[in-house]
Amino acid sequence: MAAGKGTRMKSSMPKVLHRLGGRALLQHVIDTTRQIHARRVVVITGHGADQVEAVLAQQAGLQTVRQMPQLGTGHAMQQAVPVLPDDGVTLVLSGDVPLIQADTLHALLALADGSSLALLTLQTASPTGYGRIVRNDSQQVKAIVEEKDATPEQRRIEEIYSGIMAVPTRLLRGWLARLDNRNAQGEFYLTDVVKFAVADACEVKAHCIEDAWQVEGINTPLQLAEMERSYQQLQARRLLDQGVRLADLSRLDVRGELHCGADVEIDVNCVFEGKVSLGDGVRIGANCVIINADIGAGTQILGFTYIDGEEKGVRIGSAARIGPFARLRPGADLGDEVHIGNFVEVKNSSLAKGAKANHLAYLGDLSVGERVNYGAGVISANYDGANKHHTIIEADVHIGSNSVLVSPLTLGAGGTIGAGSVISKNTPAGALTVARAKQISIADWHRPVKNKK
Repeated sequence: MAAGKGTRMKSSMPKVLHRLGGRALLQHVIDTTRQIHARRVVVITGHGADQVEAVLAQQAGLQTVRQMPQLGTGHAMQQAVPVLPDDGVTLVLSGDVPLIQADTLHALLALADGSSLALLTLQTASPTGYGRIVRNDSQQVKAIVEEKDATPEQRRIEEIYSGIMAVPTRLLRGWLARLDNRNAQGEFYLTDVVKFAVADACEVKAHCIEDAWQVEGINTPLQLAEMERSYQQLQARRLLDQGVRLADLSRLDVRGELHCGADVEIDVNCVFEGKVSLGDGVRIGANCVIINADIGAGTQILGFTYIDGEEKGVRIGSAARIGPFARLRPGADLGDEVHIGNFVEVKNSSLAKGAKANHLAYLGDLSVGERVNYGAGVISANYDGANKHHTIIEADVHIGSNSVLVSPLTLGAGGTIGAGSVISKNTPAGALTVARAKQISIADWHRPVKNKK
């Protein structure tokens, strides 16, 4: 269900599109349905339907239905049930409850077993705001009472309904047809199907959990921020369980997929986005941002390094050393034992094994051979104002400090570029090439002075 307005978020964006861990709240729920191999996923949209449906449009296997106007959770399910096959079990999830776990849903579906109504409930000392689970003397579930309709005695009940249920679709279809809106809210409550199930002698079962974070919904920016910390703690603990060494599990942000080999170490305040893979023995220094990158075994990423692969990605080989304060942009493809030092920027360039650019340099649209030394202050002038051009630097070239390489060029293997040169033509292999103005000195030179007013 993803039709709510989310007024308390105080945002023009539909609530279910606000991001948690780098993904929309709704996307977390959809991804969980894929983990349990749902046969069909139906998203009920309403407020901001055009925005929500546009985000979902590129995803295979999804179907959307609209709830217009929004008249309650039961009314929402009435819009969905026509597209659901009778031979299945309908699992009802909320688009603003992002951290529900697949194993919990598996347990709930097993409880339903194709014939019973199964409710996911939570035992909590803070039940305010939630529907209460009402049981009979035999402790069997007989109803869910929404808080606004509950008696003072019922409000003291500490078992609450999470909003998640599993129910045979053929039974759900009939129960939805019997809903009415004679209640304090004037809405069609999905929870009323419980009393219909009891009346029809269908067993109502409850799977009760104590992990409140699994069923917490997001209604305010504060709740979203608090949930972000819960989510990141969950990611951190999973990494620790895999053997990753984290300097501080409270200072880590995973906003995508992070895959780690053995003996990986991650220092504080690191952010991982998109798809990131860290090989065995990789060490990540403090305050790094890494987006869409594949980093080989034994490589060190020193502090304050920013790696953003965007769509093209960044690849770094094994035993490389990157940073501190380095920037790798899309298309950076670095071989084994490459060194990229402080304040070096690499974009759409490949560096072969052992190449080095240790400080204060720009490498754009380059193919750099093995063991090349790219000096301090060297830049590739790869853009002519309209088009990008490519330069090839062959193996064992040494480029002196503060040189400019005006692309397109080929620098021959083993050559040397003298410091301060502006190179605009191809250079031969093994040669020293110098291209700079002759140094002169003018005696008795007087500097200009400011005019006095």
